Amino acid sequence: MTPAPVRADLTGHTLTVSGDIDPLTVVSVRKQGESLIASAPGDLTVDLSELGTAHSVVLSLLLCWQRCAARNGHSLRFSGASDQLVALASLSSLDEQLPGFRNQTPG
Repeated sequence: MTPAPVRADLTGHTLTVSGDIDPLTVVSVRKQGESLIASAPGDLTVDLSELGTAHSVVLSLLLCWQRCAARNGHSLRFSGASDQLVALASLSSLDEQLPGFRNQTPG
């Protein structure tokens, strides 16, 4: 099975990340997202509903994007995280640092 291509797209105030992020693809999508965040008109919602993987590198990516947004005077809110990603964030106590994760309960 071929992994889904990884990409980040900005439409209005929504940054959508999609595909199967792994240690080999995380750096390219991080840079893509940081460029989009830097050009964003303001605060953003990061839509994770099209993300194909729940991996620790995804959490690292989201924290990098959060720092990038803060440097640019923006804030991020995350939505559409899978149950597995929410559980991984909770296990790592990162659900408190990623706005939008805390109010999602893994099923």
